[in-house]
Formats: sequence, structure tokens, C-alpha cells
Amino acid sequence: MRRTGRAMQRPRTRPWWLALLAPWVLGGCAALGPTEPAAPPAATVTTAATASKAPTTTATTADGIETVGVRWQVRVEAPGALASLLQQHLDIARLPALAGDEAVPEAELARLIDTTPAQARTLLQTEGFFEPTVRMARDGERIRVIVEPGRRVRVGRVDIDIVGAAAESADAGDAAARTLLQGLRSGWPLPSGASFRNGDWSAAKASLLAQLRDGGYATASWLGTAAEIAPEDARARLFVVADSGPLFRAGALQIEGLQHHDEVTVRHIAGFGPGTPLTQSLLLDFQDRLRQAGLYDHIDVGFDPDPDQADATPVRVRLGEAPRQVWTLGLGYSATVGPRASAEHLHRRLFGLPLVSRNKVEWARLRQAWDGEISTHPGERLWRWLVGGAVERLASDDDIVLSQRIRAGRAQNTSRIDRLLFVEAERSSRRNQVQVGAASDSTELAVSANLHGVWRRLDDPLLPTRGWSLSLQGGIGRAHGSDGASGFFSRAYGRLTLYQPLPGDWYAQARLELGQVFRPDGVAVPDSQQFRAGGDDSVRGYAYRSLGPVVDGAVDSADALATASLELARPLSPRLPSVWGAVFVDAGNAADDFGHLTPAVGAGVGVRWRSPVGPLKLDWAYGRDVRKSRLHFSVGVTF
Repeated sequence: MRRTGRAMQRPRTRPWWLALLAPWVLGGCAALGPTEPAAPPAATVTTAATASKAPTTTATTADGIETVGVRWQVRVEAPGALASLLQQHLDIARLPALAGDEAVPEAELARLIDTTPAQARTLLQTEGFFEPTVRMARDGERIRVIVEPGRRVRVGRVDIDIVGAAAESADAGDAAARTLLQGLRSGWPLPSGASFRNGDWSAAKASLLAQLRDGGYATASWLGTAAEIAPEDARARLFVVADSGPLFRAGALQIEGLQHHDEVTVRHIAGFGPGTPLTQSLLLDFQDRLRQAGLYDHIDVGFDPDPDQADATPVRVRLGEAPRQVWTLGLGYSATVGPRASAEHLHRRLFGLPLVSRNKVEWARLRQAWDGEISTHPGERLWRWLVGGAVERLASDDDIVLSQRIRAGRAQNTSRIDRLLFVEAERSSRRNQVQVGAASDSTELAVSANLHGVWRRLDDPLLPTRGWSLSLQGGIGRAHGSDGASGFFSRAYGRLTLYQPLPGDWYAQARLELGQVFRPDGVAVPDSQQFRAGGDDSVRGYAYRSLGPVVDGAVDSADALATASLELARPLSPRLPSVWGAVFVDAGNAADDFGHLTPAVGAGVGVRWRSPVGPLKLDWAYGRDVRKSRLHFSVGVTF
């Protein structure tokens, strides 16, 4: 091909039409074969070099594609995408660009015309058309390639046979092996009746082998594959026979790269022991848990598929530790609390012990807060012990709420489920900004036991487009307030979010949020145990925590909460697939009980940037009840 390139640069030395001969001499067209359309021959690259000398234009019509040069015109007439395929790969379609305004030797032109039908048939076979009619027509320097593809071949009978350890285990009653083999057959992407294409045939074979390997049979290979084509009835019979090879099971963990942290932490995070089948999902989940632990910034988990060690395969874990201490300073703006500054300190090995400490201070116009936590490194089943506290001052046009809390408990974080069990003591004081005076102020104290959980089934935890997440919270405690009696209370909260792709590159997101505090009449609970609505992840079009019952002229927190949201979004342009436009409608409110809850409605439009750290959202929303519009800005996914 390099010789062809030099010939194109010096057209007076060697005939230009050698560029058309080169693919045949070097086997370029033969590489197309009966399997899949290959990339254009290398001579196409040299065609671009002559474009400045012999510019061409390509016009697409309803019945074909025409390439027009200075002197020559070649028109490929075929239905749909077949015209593009043929125009891209046929040697004769490159004639206008190569010849320019020069004459073509009749012998070379006759060769091109004679070989084009066979070349076109080979290309059409890759698309499932095995009995096409290809005619050539020439009128001086205008050449037409007229293609009638005929019937497309469809898949008839499919025979999938798996031998080796997977089949033996399934026959012996192994549930996992049976499920795997059943999934391979039921999920075969070329079932009877499907259109047959070489590209789809190759992809289906690759998918089946990949699923076997992902299922723990890392050395799975083909014993044979075949596609028998019967052009007379336009049917393809498919045969695939795969040898699963042995099932690879975990042996010892070979941990490398640790300097300060303990190997036992890595073993706890692994969560599996010797003899566990080494499936792809097992290793990926292990990597995800190592990443979520926050102790390592370089993670590589794998194994060498040596059949001689299949029953106890060493699992290689290469780690690079993250810095032991990290300071993070931030400046920003939130539509919820206004301009803000923050400082956060993280220590991953506190006092040389397997402890993580985190402290964060945030200062904004409407919110000032500190929260901190000390937790152990993940232990058995990924449980961590923790102790923490927080202080928050939150101001609004109606009131100022100051709250303090301390908590102790256990947490478990996995790729699909997060759990948190804790006991908490908290104090909350509220000052009415509308009617200032001792009678309008209140203070509440509470001690409670709580259980929180988040369940996720998402295609992507950072940028979900399909699946769901469910957050549930429950608690029971005893409270005492300055304006009420002491007594027991309980609290329940749930948030369900659904994600679903729709036709036309649209994506839907729906959310339902419900909360309820149960308490006897006269028992006051801290403000943080109650609910308000409004803001970025609640009802857009209304200020943060601005929706709730009005008491003494100010919005108060309430015992009942209900909000809902529906959003439709799609990419704004194929050139910017990560930038989406959205339309949405939100509704909800907080009230003393659900019987007195009147939903406030907000609707608007927004822009999303699906960044590597999560979606960045900018929304304009109109609040129907307040007859005002607001801008909302947020980053990340709320569970």
C-alpha cells in the first residue's frame, strides 16, 4: 500500500489506475470476505490526497448515491443504507476522485465494470442478501450500478451446544450452571425469524463467549461455529458449539501495594473466601467496594486463567493508597443557601489506627454548619462502627433554626444497598423572625433509635438512565419541648425515584416522596425530625424549606410530607451528547396531616450537563402558588 501512496503523489510517473488495482493485487477486496464489511481499502486514504486535484461531490437521493468528479460520474442505485455501503466500498465508486479529468484506459474501465457485480454481491452478503441482482449501465463517462437486493435472509433453526465443565455441572444439578446455560440460550440475540447480518452473527458469537467467561469459565472457547445459508428459501441455520473449560474458583488473595493500611481490611472488603466462583460480577463488585472505601486511589483486581490452578486460582489485588490526609477548600453558590465557603479535612489513618475521621465546616449566608464523624475501616460484611456530631444554623425569611446532634452506630455500604443503624441525641431551637418574642421561640430535645436504608438498581450510579432507587428511614424516640409535654414519637420517610429511557432519545425520571411523624397531641419534637418542602430536590419554583403550615405568620415544620416530580429530558445535539435539555413539573407540600395537605405546583425547563462526577442541573421554574419564578442549581444524584 505504501507503493500505491507514492504512485498517487507522482501521477506522471505511474498510471493512477494502479490505485484501483492495488486492493486486488494485495488481497484488499478478498479481506471483505463473506463475514463482515471491512474498512475501506488503504487506497481510499490516498484518494484523499488527490482531492485537491480532482474534487468530488456526493449527492444522496431517494434511490441511490452519486459521486461526481471533474469528468466521471458514478451512481449507485440501491435501497436504504445499502447504497451507502456500496458507495463506500466499491472500487468503481472511487473512480471520479482518482481519475479527475484524465482519460481512463478502456481495458481498466472494462475490468472495473466487469468486477463490480461480484464485489457488490460479496458486500451484500454481509448484510444478509444472498441473491441480489446487480446490473451495470454506462453512458459515456456516466456509470450506473443498479442493485436489486432481493429477499433478506432470516434466521431459521438455531443450535447452541455447550460442553465442558459448565454442561457437566448443569447435568449434575448445579443451579448456577443451569441458570447460566439457560440465560445463554434464552438471551441469544439472533433468534429464529431475526434478520441475518454478518455483523450481528459475529456480535452474537462474541456475546455468548463473553457471558461464559464472565460466568467464571475464563478459558471458554469455540469448538465450532457455522451459518448454513439456504438462498432458495432465504433462511440461515446457525450452529455454535462452545467448550466452557473449567470453572475458576478463588484461591488466596495476593495483595500488593499497601504501606499504611492493613491487609485484613482488604480481605473484609473482598467479602468472599476460597472456593467462590470467580465471575466477572464478583471481581467488579470487589473493585467497586474498594473504591467506595475511600482508602485507595489505584485499584487493579484480576487473575491469571491457568487451567491447572482452576480450583484455587490466586486473585491478584494491586493497590495504591490514597493520601492519608486531605484538605478540601471550596467556594461556590447555591440557589438554596446563597454564596458559600467550605473547608473539609479527611484523615484515613487517625492516630495510626484503622480509623477514618472527617470534619467539614460550611459558611453561607443562610446556613452555617459543622459536621464530623470518626468511623472504623470496613470490617466483616463491610460493617463500620461510627460516632459523629453536627451543628447547624439555618435561616430563612420566617425563622432561624439552630440544631445540634450527636450519634453513634454502624453503617454498611455496598454497590446496591446502604444501611445505617444509629442512636441519636439532638437539640433544636427555633426563633420566629416574623413575630419576635419569647412566646414565639421554642426548644425541643429528643433521643431516638433509627434505621436508614438505600436500595439501588441502576444502570449507572452517577448518571442513571434506567432503574430505580429507594430510600427508607424509620425511627422511634422520646422528646421533650419547651412548648409541649414529654412523650414518645416515631418517624417514617420514603423516597422512590424511577428512571426509564423512552423512544426518540427521551429519558423520563419520576419521584415520589412521603414522610410522617407520629406523636401524641401536645408532644413537641425537634425541627430536624419534621418536614418542609420546596427547593432543588423537592418542589422547584419555591424557595428552600418555604412550603409548610404557617404559624404566627411564619412557615413552620410539619408532621406530614408529600412531594412528586416528573421530568423528561433528551440530548440537545448529537454533537454534545452529554448536554441535555429538560422539562419538568413538581408538586407537593408539608402539613400537619395528609388530610390538610394542599400541593403547591411548580413547572419549568432546565439544562443538564452529565459530567464525570454526576449531573449538573440548572433549572428555571415557575411557582404557581407564589406566581414567581426561580433559578435552581444542583450537582449529583439524590437518593
